[in-house]
Amino acid sequence: MKPVRLPAAATLALPRWALLALGMLYILPGLIGRDLWKEDAGSFGIMWTMARGGLDDWLYPNVAGLASAEEGPLAFWLGALCIKLFGWILGDVLAARVSTIGIFVTGAMSLWYTAFHLGRRAEAQPLRLAFGGQPEPDDYGRTLGDTAVLIYLGCLGLLLQSHLTLAPTLQGALLAYFLYRAVRYVEHTSIRNAVLVGLSLGALTLTRGFLAPLALVVALFACTRYLKLPVAATLRHLAIALAVAFGLTLVWILPALLAQPYGMSPVGDWLAWNGEQLGLPSLVSLKAFFRIGIWFFWPAWPFALWAVWAWRRQRKLLHIVLPVFFFATLAALQLCDPAPENGDFLKMLPPLALMAAFGLPTMKRGAINAIDWFSVMVLTILGAIVWLFWIAKLTGWPAQLAKNALKLVPGFKPEVGIVAFVVAAAASIGWIMLVQWRLSRQPSVLWRAVVLSSGGLILLWVLLMTLFLPDLNYSKSYAGVAQQIAARLPADSSAAGGGCIDTNITPAQRASLAYYGRLPFKTLAGGECDYVLLRDSVKTRDDREMMRKYGVRNPAALWEGRRASDRDERFRLFRRDR
Repeated sequence: MKPVRLPAAATLALPRWALLALGMLYILPGLIGRDLWKEDAGSFGIMWTMARGGLDDWLYPNVAGLASAEEGPLAFWLGALCIKLFGWILGDVLAARVSTIGIFVTGAMSLWYTAFHLGRRAEAQPLRLAFGGQPEPDDYGRTLGDTAVLIYLGCLGLLLQSHLTLAPTLQGALLAYFLYRAVRYVEHTSIRNAVLVGLSLGALTLTRGFLAPLALVVALFACTRYLKLPVAATLRHLAIALAVAFGLTLVWILPALLAQPYGMSPVGDWLAWNGEQLGLPSLVSLKAFFRIGIWFFWPAWPFALWAVWAWRRQRKLLHIVLPVFFFATLAALQLCDPAPENGDFLKMLPPLALMAAFGLPTMKRGAINAIDWFSVMVLTILGAIVWLFWIAKLTGWPAQLAKNALKLVPGFKPEVGIVAFVVAAAASIGWIMLVQWRLSRQPSVLWRAVVLSSGGLILLWVLLMTLFLPDLNYSKSYAGVAQQIAARLPADSSAAGGGCIDTNITPAQRASLAYYGRLPFKTLAGGECDYVLLRDSVKTRDDREMMRKYGVRNPAALWEGRRASDRDERFRLFRRDR
């Protein structure tokens, strides 16, 4: 017997304007007004270098002359294109983030349509009620689409990663699109759908290599075998998909091999990086998977586990089989990664959110009410704490809170931002109205269990990205350091004239300093530079080896400094003796 019994009243769709407003309220804070932070400054540096450079920079991704071709170019092409189109009006940083908005919309829409199509299928429909009144297939599909997106937005991992201009962010959105194309292919096994599957696989390959696309092809084939689809036709269609994916990848590989940008080819670095992502599973990778995944996938994973349990007595259910196969394959691939990063978990989030959406209708009313009350209490308290810390840092009361709020940003002078305050106040009022609607109306709609958790998480993000954005920019930005270094360089210094800078700083720091200070770092073309910028710790006692490595003979620095918020990191600028 099916585990879902719902009346039609429970499948009222969330108004489109409300879902769109919630999505924009989710993605825009953290993009507007935020300086370059180390989390995604390196990726922006590649985009900015492409937008300001020539064909060589588009073929060989680099951060102001530092080679960075390992992941693939697609995410950086999109950001560079947005800088070209919108940089003149939005500024280069915000223009690059226009691509982030597009990526987020692509992922959310793909997930919605995937859940919608799966929810319309006969095997996913709720039990027919004795006297009628069960939902129509399209209404149930739309409700599940809304629920899947709300769960997706409520996941902590997506909140932290979706606002960064990173390749893993694009990979997560493309995985959601691949999931949609896979559903359409299983429903209609045609050449057209096979070609569209191949296009999504090719885009994934150009974004972060070929390991994940190959794993997805294996998972899709296993899924078709479990569902007893014709073997010969499936193999033929998957061969077409792989051929299309390979052809799309050649759009970058062939020009890069033939043109040899900067006298080199990035393809070798890209292939080597792909090989380094695969190893043998270990206890370390297993611990990392659960340590990161338990918060990254929250609150989707409890709902997803419940979905598998609730539907366990049914067989050949596409809405369970397909996301389970994809998640299991991607999780196995993740366990084989010797050095997993938080962003790598994004590709597993769409199938998990999809499973969670189909688990929610099977839950008892008491469990759903418990989730609601937990969300209301915890998120309201956390929102009040953020407001209290903001008041404390401005007024000095309560004294202990003010001390805690300012100790991480020594030297920072907080001020009231009118626009930020209005946005934060409006978001807080909206949260109060949402809670009042939930408590007074007692709605029976299916998505009521996740709208509060998603809305509360968005509230906290908006508060942090408005009330505390100046503090975060002050502590994370290298704009001040870049301007100080630029002031010590001759006005006519350039890489072409030998006035470039050789350095040991990280890619993120290189991008920030190059953008904010227009510093002429050493290019991929090579050559001797007149200046050396070294980064180390103020606790370093013996730096002779490092200075010898970079040809610094005179220990007297032209400039020395650091960020006010960083007590350990130190930068020193030297003139190299010829």
